[in-house]
This record gives sequence, C-alpha cells and structure tokens, in this order.
Amino acid sequence: MTSNEPRISAELFTVPVDGRFLVYAPLRQAAFLTTADGVNAIADLRDGNAESVDAEFVDFLRQLEIVDGGEEFKPVTHFEGDPKPTTVTLFLTTACNLRCTYCYAQAGETPTRAMPLDVAQRGIDFVIRNALELGRPAIEVAYHGGGEPSVNWDTLTGSFEYAKKRTADAGLQLGTALASNGVMPEERIDWIIRHIDGVSLSFDGLPEVHDAHRITVLGHGSSDRVIDTIRRFDDAKYNYGLRLTVTKEFIGRLEESVRYICRRFRPRRIQVEPAYQLGRWRNAPSAETAEFIDQFRAAQATAREYGYEIHFSGARIGSMSNHFCGVTQDSFCLTADGNVSGCYETFLEENEWAKTFIYGSFEETKKEYRFNLPVLENLRKQTVDQREFCQSCYAKWSCGGDCYHKSLTVNGEGEFRGTDRCHIIRELTKDQILFKIAAAGGLFWHEVSGGPVQAQGKEIFK
Repeated sequence: MTSNEPRISAELFTVPVDGRFLVYAPLRQAAFLTTADGVNAIADLRDGNAESVDAEFVDFLRQLEIVDGGEEFKPVTHFEGDPKPTTVTLFLTTACNLRCTYCYAQAGETPTRAMPLDVAQRGIDFVIRNALELGRPAIEVAYHGGGEPSVNWDTLTGSFEYAKKRTADAGLQLGTALASNGVMPEERIDWIIRHIDGVSLSFDGLPEVHDAHRITVLGHGSSDRVIDTIRRFDDAKYNYGLRLTVTKEFIGRLEESVRYICRRFRPRRIQVEPAYQLGRWRNAPSAETAEFIDQFRAAQATAREYGYEIHFSGARIGSMSNHFCGVTQDSFCLTADGNVSGCYETFLEENEWAKTFIYGSFEETKKEYRFNLPVLENLRKQTVDQREFCQSCYAKWSCGGDCYHKSLTVNGEGEFRGTDRCHIIRELTKDQILFKIAAAGGLFWHEVSGGPVQAQGKEIFK
C-alpha cells in the first residue's frame, strides 16, 4: 500500500443482521448496513487492494472516518497510587422493611449493621479533602447498601446536614443520590424531595408482578406504598428513576409492566435488569435468556410510544469507556463498620467476595484511611481492554466489561470466559446501533462534533 492509497483508520466490527451486515466503528460512533460486497470491499481496503474498490464507497467511508480518519484514540484510563475519590457511597444499614424474594443482599437475614454518624462523617471529610486537593468543584454523597437506607434515618439526615455544612464552608457544591425501595412514611418522602437530588426507586411495574416478589416483613405486597411514593414524586416534579427487576416467571409481562409505568408515572429514567442470581435468588431459574431479549425489545417499542427509553446496564453505545462501573475506578463505598468497598454488592465484611472488593479501613490511631493496594490493583485491572475474551466483541467499549461481581459468580477468579449477560448486551447494543441508523435517515449513522451527519445519497451496496 502506497502512502496515497486509502487506509482503514478505525477499529471495525461486522455483525450479521437479517441476511445483511452491520458495519460498526464504535470509536468513530459510526455504522451502516451493507451486503457481502461491502464487507469484501472493506477487506480489500485493509489488504491494500484499493484499486478494486468503488471510489464512491471509499469516499463514503472517509465521511465516516473509517478511511483516512487519522489516529483513533481508545477510551482507556487506568488508576494508580492511593485513591482520591470525590464521591462517597454510604451503606447505611443491612436492615430492611421488605423481604424481597430475589434480594441479592438477603436483607433481614444477614448480620444487622447500622452505620454510626461518625463513620459517615469521616467518609465525607475524606472526599472533601480530595476535592480540594484535586481542584474539583463538588463532591457527591450517595446512599445505598445491603438494606433500605432510610431505615437508618438519623444517620441519613445527619450525614446530609453535615455534608451540606462542610461543603459550604469549603466552597464546594454538594450532590446527593439515594437508592430506595420507596416504602417509608410520608414525612420522610417529603424530606427526600426537599434535600436529595435524585432517587433510584425499585418498582417492578404491574402491581401483581411487584407484589409477587417485593413483600413486607409481614408477607404483604408493597406496590400500594411504592405507588404512593411515586405519585408524591410526580406531584413535586421530582427527579427519580425506576428500576424493574425481571424474574423468569414474569419475563412475559415486561411489556405490560413498562406500559403500566409509562401511562401513569413520569420517571426520568426506566432501567430493566434480570434478577441477580445471588442471595435469596441464588438457585432460582435464570432470567438472562433469549426471551428476556425479545420482551425487552417489545417493552422498548412500547416505551418509545410514550416518549421514553428503557435501559439495560450493559448496553449503552452513547458511552465509550474501558470501565463498566466504579469498581475499576476507585469506587469509595463505606460499609456500616467503616471499611472501604469497591462494589455495591459487597456491603458487608461477611459477604462472599469481601476479600476481593474490600480494599481499605480507617486507622483510628492515625485518623486516616489505610488502603490495601494489591486488592485495589486487582480491581483496577478488571477493565475491558485487559480481557482477552472481550477483544473481538463489538460491544466492548460501551459495555466496559460488564459487572465484575456478576462475572465472579459465574467464572470465579479465573480468566473471564463470558456470561449469559454477554449475549443480552450484544443483542441490545446491536438494537441501539440500528435505531441510531434509522433515526439518522436509514442509511448510516455518524456522530461528530456539532451533531450527527445527515444521510445522503444511495444506500451502500444494497
């Protein structure tokens, strides 16, 4: 190949779609559908046989930066040294007012822990110091854990007031977030609306579906209580999202559940996930199936009728990264006892993978956090660019390698060999790419600074 000949300048993936082929350049945010002739033409270009390729096709590939587009930068970041987080997630308690059948945390059965206020304050002080040292304008305090955070109400409200005062004194902004089951007194709902920036609320859609799994300590359904919370949020025009957990038993009702939500409520985001086979649901039938994909597609079509998108955590082509979540990015989560975990699923020192995810503790004598760097370094290297299995996957830069905790439950600590979620991620990512192409005019999709390139001309190798 001479210096004047066209050169492939993008990492490309070819995906069969209904007798044709989807050509996808994830780091160029570009894709189009073609036939075997188009795929062969790309192969000729890669092999240096440009003279056999139609010039119009070469120009088309240039427009998408697939040819002669300059260097392509991979979205790879890695962390090193002592962690300097500016977000703290507080696992306030392992206690819960529900007994959900699929609870990954087995809340109410695990050892009961409640975070004292001073543990929360230490974490808040730590991230404030980091923000000032790094020149960041804000910190975030998130409330999560292996139980219902609002059960430990005094520490929740006390830590918020402490963070509000400390950030104001330091000249920093404060962001807050809460994950909740939504079952709480009205005065607590009102407090959350006034003080917390946003809530992720667990709600499974149709009341009968929700009540089959999300039950109270007394064995009653909780949908009426959660619906009351949602309505109060809507009346206040509050920022909240809904998370639907799907079991195998109710996969076939996912579309109905999404329609039920879209017709009645106004969440900012709707997330749908198969039930995690851990905790109480460890031996249950898996919902990570082809049927889930089919029903997710039907539910997505319904959501779009109402102006919504539904989301699955591993399929997100708008985000290019080698990270799936904070586990590989020095996530700073405090257990109720004050130890540092990198993962939301490891909220207790007795958890199965605690030795893998708990990487720090507070040293009382020195009044500082002490980090186990070998444990932290193992978490940092669980990025998608360091997994051989993932290198040929077209969804890798948007998936980021998926959930490390979930992969451990499937593969153990050995080499990553994929999970049932991988197929779901690929299929739903493919759907997102095809939707982008359709929205851009049906011929191709390409995101550039200033917006997408508009489709022009004839379909390529129709």
